[in-house]
Amino acid sequence: MKLRVFCLVVFLLSGAAAGTDLLPTVVVVTTGGTIAEKVDPATGGAVPAVSGSALLAAVPELEEIAIVEVVEFLNIDSSHMTPEIWRDLSAKVQEILDRTDVRGVVVTHGTDTMAEGAFFLETTLESEKPVAFTGSMRNGSDLSPDGSANLYNAVLLVCSPEAAGWGVTVVLNQYINSARHVMKDNTTNVQTFDSGDFGYLGYITGNHVLVYNTVLECTRIPLPDSLPEVPLFYTFAGDDGNYIRFAVDNGASGIVVAGVGAGNVNASVFHAIEYSLENSIPVVICSRARHGEPEALYGDQGGGSSLVEAGALLAGDLSPFKARLLLMIALAQPDMGSDEMGLLFNAN
Repeated sequence: MKLRVFCLVVFLLSGAAAGTDLLPTVVVVTTGGTIAEKVDPATGGAVPAVSGSALLAAVPELEEIAIVEVVEFLNIDSSHMTPEIWRDLSAKVQEILDRTDVRGVVVTHGTDTMAEGAFFLETTLESEKPVAFTGSMRNGSDLSPDGSANLYNAVLLVCSPEAAGWGVTVVLNQYINSARHVMKDNTTNVQTFDSGDFGYLGYITGNHVLVYNTVLECTRIPLPDSLPEVPLFYTFAGDDGNYIRFAVDNGASGIVVAGVGAGNVNASVFHAIEYSLENSIPVVICSRARHGEPEALYGDQGGGSSLVEAGALLAGDLSPFKARLLLMIALAQPDMGSDEMGLLFNAN
């Protein structure tokens, strides 16, 4: 009788081990953000306070869907992020994805600049394995923090077959967005991310990934060793263009201008853009508008048509923030010519 019991225990344990071996391996790379913050009683403000291992410990259900490892990359509020940090993050994530046993990576990140960080990695990663960015809008001291559910859903997505063709995604509040089109649209609500006219990729419910859409475009460029200086300017009524001229005279390698409407600027800004182009500093034109693209519609000085004729590039469907990152990465490529750069931005 004792022998039978012993054999049964060995069988169950070996079965459990075999089941564990069948689970995919997902690596969670933590960078901080609200998901890793709690309120400091002394100041009343949320500050970095939660380690990556503590984030995983708060979601024991993860053990049922994946073998989860954690890499604590850093712990900062995402308002402090820089392109250089994203460059190092991309290199680390690529190193992890190169492992044959890893299904994909989840990056925990603050929501303020998550859309930009996800786009940077989308542009520079070589691997086709899924990467999901997630975080939270409520910190660990709030009445109903959303971080644990978001982390679970991000791991679930990376493990799912639906994620195979989506590249880098942003997963919050059950919605799945593409890195290229996602934008943060609310300062504090848990439903803060959407993809505008392009729509959500999908939705997670009941441990299932519902597919709504597919990724339309993904630009891949090798990760550079360093990044050039590229300022971003939002034009405004009465803008004299002097900030653009200052940037040209003080080391800018490229400039992004968010114009009004379909990417238009006034005559003073137009001449400043001409000044930049005459000094071989490329200029990319975006729009301040949330929806639509800059277009070559108007021919007067500062209209989109005149800007394209002068040599400026139109940013296509990219937001000004993402256009800036793409221009930085493109300018760091030693063999990228003006024609190839124009294609990156869907120039007319």
